Amino acid sequence: MQRVIVDQDFPVPVEQSFAYLAEHENLAAVFGAKVTRLRDGDGDDRNGAGSVRQLQIGPLPPFEETVTESVPNELIRYRITKGSPLKGHRGEMRFTPNADGGSHLHYEISFGSKVPGLDVVVAKVLKGNIQKGLAKSEIAA
Repeated sequence: MQRVIVDQDFPVPVEQSFAYLAEHENLAAVFGAKVTRLRDGDGDDRNGAGSVRQLQIGPLPPFEETVTESVPNELIRYRITKGSPLKGHRGEMRFTPNADGGSHLHYEISFGSKVPGLDVVVAKVLKGNIQKGLAKSEIAA
């Protein structure tokens, strides 16, 4: 199993960083992937539990991620639910306020692979893409 951990501070309040990163379409720039919303979440939260997005990275086949838990301004958990050679995938974004009025994101992703060694490569590329994408995001300015 591989674990990718990214910690990022933003100059915007938790409410703003959470709202930005909860919105599926905004994740395209973070992951360096094409992101398409397939299903809104259960109840009134379109980005909450039950919402599904499709990601496509370059020429690779698309895969789907489903939000499994969402606590507004605190937590987003999701997992890959279709179309990936990765196994046991779990993603978690935790949001906390900073002393300066900004926000902190602790982002952790864990997964294995059905293909030996693929998880090591994916972890390295994923961490680099996320760090670069978050640093260039609208909320990082």
